[in-house]
Amino acid sequence: MDEATAIARAELSACLARIASADHAALEYLYKRTSAKLFGICKRILSDTAAAEDVLQEVFLIVWNRAGQFDPTRGVSAITWLATIARNRAVDRLRAGSQGIVSIDEAEQVVDTSPLADHYLETAERDERLNACLSKLDERTATAIKQAFFGGLTYQKLAIRANIPLATMKSLVRRGLLQLKICLES
Repeated sequence: MDEATAIARAELSACLARIASADHAALEYLYKRTSAKLFGICKRILSDTAAAEDVLQEVFLIVWNRAGQFDPTRGVSAITWLATIARNRAVDRLRAGSQGIVSIDEAEQVVDTSPLADHYLETAERDERLNACLSKLDERTATAIKQAFFGGLTYQKLAIRANIPLATMKSLVRRGLLQLKICLES
């Protein structure tokens, strides 16, 4: 095994350890690094894009809940562990439904729909700028915006959590969003 492969394997193993500690960023990183390959496995077995996407979502839920069960000392790489989960879930879905297995010869026709590398770079740059701008806000405002937009909380729930009136929470978020807009446009 070459050094680059060893490093990649170590990164994925470390990523699974962080996921076992409920690290959302680690799950996002793992998804970006492995979802195309795992989707390909699901798609090859199921031959239905929608079913493969559903199974892929199940795979990452399983990873989130069972990442602590991954043991790199057993001699199985992280990607092999993930691929096994994807394959098993896809086969389970296939057995539960009435779909037929696609032959290995048809696997060449599975298109890699993952974005190109430049898309990841642009996304990373955008995320970096957003995080920098969020860090310039006061903590209460930044927390409210993160919980609203990344956590899906309503203004009502945010106000209850912060123990402030609803109108105050709406104003707080509105002012924070204006500050973010100015920061991101500069």
